[in-house]
Amino acid sequence: MKKQNQICYLLLTVFLLLWNQESQAQNIIKTTAPEGWMIKTKNSAYQLFLGNDKKVRAIYYGAVAQKDHLRTNAAWTMGNHEVPVRGGLAAKTPAVEVVFADGVRDIDLFYQSSEIIDEEGMPVLKIVQKDSHYPLEVISYFKPYEEFDIIDKWLEVRNVGKKDKILVENLLSGGIALPHDQYTLTHVAGRHMNEFQLQVEPVNPGLKTVQQKEFKSNSTAPWFMVGTAETTDVSGPVWFGSVHYSGNWVLQFDKAFGGILQLLGGINFWDTNWTLNPGETFTTPKMSFGYSHTGADRASLNLAGYTKKHVLPARHREELRPVLYNSWEATYYNVNEKQQMALANVAKDIGVELFVVDDGWFKDRTDGRSQSGLGNFDADKDKFPNGLKPLIDHVHGLGMKFGLWVEPENVNPNSDVYRAHPDWIFQFPNRETNKFRKILNLANEDAYKHLLSALTKLLSEHAIDFIKWDQNNLLSDPGWANAPKGLDREARIRHTANVYRLVEELRARFPKVIFETCASGGGRVDLGMFARMDQAWVSDNTDPIDRLFIQHGYLKMLPSNTMVSWVTSMTRNLPVSLDYRFDVSMSGVLGIGADITKWDEQEKEVARKKIDLYKKLRPMVQWGDYHSLLSPFKGNRSALQYVLRDKDEGVVFCYNMAKYLTGSQFNDRKTVNRIRLKHLNPDYYYIIKNVNDEKARDEVYKGDFLMNVGLSWPVKDSAFHSAILHVERKP
Repeated sequence: MKKQNQICYLLLTVFLLLWNQESQAQNIIKTTAPEGWMIKTKNSAYQLFLGNDKKVRAIYYGAVAQKDHLRTNAAWTMGNHEVPVRGGLAAKTPAVEVVFADGVRDIDLFYQSSEIIDEEGMPVLKIVQKDSHYPLEVISYFKPYEEFDIIDKWLEVRNVGKKDKILVENLLSGGIALPHDQYTLTHVAGRHMNEFQLQVEPVNPGLKTVQQKEFKSNSTAPWFMVGTAETTDVSGPVWFGSVHYSGNWVLQFDKAFGGILQLLGGINFWDTNWTLNPGETFTTPKMSFGYSHTGADRASLNLAGYTKKHVLPARHREELRPVLYNSWEATYYNVNEKQQMALANVAKDIGVELFVVDDGWFKDRTDGRSQSGLGNFDADKDKFPNGLKPLIDHVHGLGMKFGLWVEPENVNPNSDVYRAHPDWIFQFPNRETNKFRKILNLANEDAYKHLLSALTKLLSEHAIDFIKWDQNNLLSDPGWANAPKGLDREARIRHTANVYRLVEELRARFPKVIFETCASGGGRVDLGMFARMDQAWVSDNTDPIDRLFIQHGYLKMLPSNTMVSWVTSMTRNLPVSLDYRFDVSMSGVLGIGADITKWDEQEKEVARKKIDLYKKLRPMVQWGDYHSLLSPFKGNRSALQYVLRDKDEGVVFCYNMAKYLTGSQFNDRKTVNRIRLKHLNPDYYYIIKNVNDEKARDEVYKGDFLMNVGLSWPVKDSAFHSAILHVERKP
């Protein structure tokens, strides 16, 4: 009987697998009139046309209703090649630019073949094109995600010749083209301590470039939305995209006067090229493109859902992120065993689940600044006489996980690795940039192997559960000492590839470890890094008022279960209560970074209650769908909501910011005293509980009322107060 059950289970599994593959294969349809392909998701369609001239053109990307109208119409973009190249007419932005051995710089691609292949159980359309004369193949890949209305695109270029090299001067991941219309671009800009500030601007004729050339993205991020004049948060078309890359990247928006809009993205080949030897292939990072027919909110929801389900590392993808404590703002570089144990004791008492020791723990980090020791991975004997083990055992004995800060890619000149291998750093001769912090050149295989060995030793000799991986330097001088001939301008790409390779290898060796990305705050939050990291330190600015603006922009493009937010003593603006600081940080992955040994009993009790509340709300915050209810950019109030996908339960965070004389501020005159919730079931009844006010009575409203009429603003009329509403379906 047991064997029969096993056979039945196996047959059922095979049936479900085949059914799933067949269902997914319907997302890629070969068309005959016109000849080409339709890549379809739940609400979108991407249409490719193969002409009699054997040219592959992208003719439509938008609402799925197009699939029933396979004939020329106003939404088509007939003149746009799927892979725009340098060659032929110059009135386009190319995705591929090469130089052949005889100096020819034009490309002339013709269709060769196509097939549907499998990647991780999902169908991928593969289209091969080849130059008409030279040994260059360009292969396009399209991977649709039905549920999220997203298509991943990427390119491969291959030298199919036998003797001559091909020099690649530009190679983007791909692009889309939209017909003539009045478009608006949304992206983010900022700087260190001021990341993710939303920018909205018209797309005028000409070329708009958003790019990163410094290896850090505090100033911008590889994400965009484009809408029309009719687009709102909840209606109208939106096209969006994000590059899966953590090195230098570029987004380009090329609008022809009275013509199409090209949107392209990928690696930024500024000061970079790549040599393709005979038989070699280069593969770009993926770029995700998506379409929403119901406004910007749905675009954000789909990208966040896609990231949680398909991008984040599978090992910890379904896990709730722990409440963490980080010692940085309590101790800075002056850490020691006794002090960290005292902090751990208080952390355990207030309900922390993960205790993290930040910078300052390693050998020669003795000057209280960041100018020495970086590059060493042995504990400083003066601070930890018996190494890290006693502290780790103490933290584990308290029932918490243990985490450690590292900055593998950078070194100080006053470190063992720099003294032994000064040729391993990025540095041009006769030039001087950052005097105290240098970037290890991981394009150098010896430097890569050193870091892999050192980090493997650290993790294998200590019971470490969590790594905060920092990167605090700009790459402005990519000099590669003793570079193999012809590889010096490949340094940036090779370095980024080996950063990825290093993290992947460490994850394979230590699969239980949680990894957090950090780069002077939010300098490396992108889908390339999130394919390898579980969460992110969003900004070094922990002021709660500033964080409302920073986190609003972050949540437009990335999911809440990656957004780490600490409660600290930082007040760059006016002083605010500990309750308010917790309420702001509880809208993401909650962390604490203050010197909690200095908290009095009343402050500790606030922390205990807030952390206990957060643990109850955490499934909604980290797994729920995010909705912005009131933008902090549009008034002196801010509100956001998370709702579980079954719409049975949710949580609403409401914040008062500055208080002005009534009517004295233009935006204040528009501030509404009601707040409308989103994406509930209109027919359900919901219990609304203000969990910040023990005296408040529970109220019951129908979902339709909550979404269309709304609730009275639940925060008392004064500055820097907040409310948290628990929304639960009435049984």
